[in-house]
Amino acid sequence: MNHKLSALLLCLIPVFGWSQDPTPRNQAALSLESGLQFQFNNGAYNFELGGFFQPSYRWEQTSGEEAEHFFNAKRAFFRIGGEAVNEKVSFLIQTNFSEVQPLLDAWVAYHPNKKLTVYMGQRQTFANNFEMRMREDRLQMTDRSALSTGFSRSGREFGLFVEGRYGNKFGWAPMVAITSGDGSNSFGVDSRDTDIGGLKYAARLDLFPLGYFSAGNDLFSADLMHEQRPKILLGAAVSSNVGASSRVGEGHGDFLLFDANGDRALPNYRQVYVDFLAKYKGFSFLGEFVNASANGLGSTFLDANATQRLAPQQIAGLLALGNGFNTHLGYVTKKGFSYDVRYGQSMPEFAAFAGGALEDLQHLTFGFSKYFKGNAVKAQTSWSLLQVNGQTQQVLEVLLQMGF
Repeated sequence: MNHKLSALLLCLIPVFGWSQDPTPRNQAALSLESGLQFQFNNGAYNFELGGFFQPSYRWEQTSGEEAEHFFNAKRAFFRIGGEAVNEKVSFLIQTNFSEVQPLLDAWVAYHPNKKLTVYMGQRQTFANNFEMRMREDRLQMTDRSALSTGFSRSGREFGLFVEGRYGNKFGWAPMVAITSGDGSNSFGVDSRDTDIGGLKYAARLDLFPLGYFSAGNDLFSADLMHEQRPKILLGAAVSSNVGASSRVGEGHGDFLLFDANGDRALPNYRQVYVDFLAKYKGFSFLGEFVNASANGLGSTFLDANATQRLAPQQIAGLLALGNGFNTHLGYVTKKGFSYDVRYGQSMPEFAAFAGGALEDLQHLTFGFSKYFKGNAVKAQTSWSLLQVNGQTQQVLEVLLQMGF
């Protein structure tokens, strides 16, 4: 009898060992902030489904005109992402079904170590100002600033991106990129609609003299994590788009210029950005500056027959040239109430030129938000007063956000 009991206990040992294993090989979790997440082989392979949507109401009135009302789904994002830890690769596909061309991000990344990442595909570029680097659900107000919308479009490009992240108490993050120079979906309607011009070369350096922001608090301008020590970001980015043919270099074929022989002679479009971001115990301050210029315009004509020479100020009607700045002061309470004020200005290089690609603009915006579940569920409202090319405009917007 004892021998039979011993044999039975030996058979049950693997069963008890398996049933009490605290780390199952496969797991699934669902949250409003992280979406639906799957882990396989004890976290060796991870897969994520998520997104967010933003129903909104917008009221606009320009001096001397009737007010306009807009009800729409401002953004409707869906994303699929994953990583293979041992293989050191990850990927992301993200769409916005509120847009005519919904594809936003489609990239694969290789992580040779914890400090370096190489991306290939279409993604948000770091060559713009800090606010344009933030995903659309992480904005501190209902919409981006006039600086962001005046000097860029979606902020997404197709190409090769390399990002580093070094140091601890003093952090520094260098980045370089080579992209198509024609923005997102650069082939247009189909593969026959080829790129125009050359490539775009960009570099950025971010410095964190007091150390990095808390985990999950870096690509937000608001201080949702309530940094217990002052944290500062000093950043600068420069880019050169060889042969640009759209207003901010995120498209192609919007205009064409020619040399004396009738060959295309597109200008080189350059942008320089400087950013400053500070956070401490719910307070945040963001300051941004940009300068946009063009060169390669000597002996340029508007037509292939070389009969209409491009006047110096006429380039301002094709490219967004000039300077701009944006300042944003905010405070988020521990209960999730956010109070914000933003002021900025865009200054075209040729302010007197009518119909310029960059508007002569001043804007003042007040915002109020309530964060219910981190950044996943929130309600936002903002009121803006704008002076656009000498006209006064008011904009009121109310937006709800639900993440999943």
